[in-house]
Amino acid sequence: MPRANRYFRFFPAGYPWHITHRCHNRDFLLNISYDRARWRDWLRTAKERFGLRVLNYCVTCNHIHLLVLGTDDPYRISKSMQLIAGSTAEGYNFRKGRRGAFWEDRYHATVVETGNYFLRCMDYIDLNMVRAGVVKDPGDWVHCGYRELTMKRVRNPLIDREVLSELLGVADTSAIRAHRQQSITTNLGSGPSKCDKRWSTSIAVGGKTFVSTIDNILKKASKAHFSNAMQQSADQLVVREPSVWYGTDRGDQMCCLGGSNLVPWDVTA
Repeated sequence: MPRANRYFRFFPAGYPWHITHRCHNRDFLLNISYDRARWRDWLRTAKERFGLRVLNYCVTCNHIHLLVLGTDDPYRISKSMQLIAGSTAEGYNFRKGRRGAFWEDRYHATVVETGNYFLRCMDYIDLNMVRAGVVKDPGDWVHCGYRELTMKRVRNPLIDREVLSELLGVADTSAIRAHRQQSITTNLGSGPSKCDKRWSTSIAVGGKTFVSTIDNILKKASKAHFSNAMQQSADQLVVREPSVWYGTDRGDQMCCLGGSNLVPWDVTA
């Protein structure tokens, strides 16, 4: 089975990463609140053990969204995800007397440009269960970062509010609550939210300059030939891997990213 490449070790600290991971065959293995809470408990353990910088999250009934900050340790995210995913699966299978895969292959990681793109990614994660028709307001879903950020009192918070306040461009951590509520209210007022796979299938999401930077980093990392051609019809682009296959872990050898992988945001599906 194809396995998605992740590029944490090639990027400097400070890039936000949007991580998605689906249950095997998209089964609703996280349908019980207890199992969603256990995933969140393991996220807390990863934060404490590896220093994972959590910016947002949402645990749904058959997949998870996690937004984290890349640090100077390129393996911090990988170690954290290995712990979270492995421990969640092991605990579930033991409790159910079940064998077999819990997750659908590997998780996918997308690097996101800061600023407006980061804000849009935050909204996309927060509105996940609204899109699914489960709740009308994201604050009604217990296992998500939005609820944590908008509650007046939070015991043992998961999200790094100091880092998040800088990325959101708010004065201090106390202003995050009002910022998130206003942003979600605006989104809910603009009509139904739609699923956008670009947030979970791209290598990178951002503007032309950002995408060009990502492209150059990957050129140097792979030591392969890349085309410099880039579509210039929009300022919003994503970087994709070749659609044929994701490739397997082969050390520093990776599949190439060419001009055809730099796609304007408003024409991708």
